[in-house]
Amino acid sequence: MTDSIFAWAAIITGLCALLMMGRLVAGPTIPDRVVALDSINTLVIALMIMLAVVYDSVVMVDVAIVYAALSFVGTMFLARHVEGGV
Repeated sequence: MTDSIFAWAAIITGLCALLMMGRLVAGPTIPDRVVALDSINTLVIALMIMLAVVYDSVVMVDVAIVYAALSFVGTMFLARHVEGGV
């Protein structure tokens, strides 16, 4: 029962990430695209955590933490670049 709930949550999260790809491609401005990319990264991290629970894998949680840190640094770099600081 719990596995099917997590599976459905993972499917819905994956579909939300695919929908955000539309905003990433068709975003009217660069900041909209940066926000869409950050949202996709957040959904991917949530998906990694859900799959770690389903497969009972601690390594996936560690990978999700490292991915979150790199995503944060990347978002800060993109925000600074869009602002004109880099």
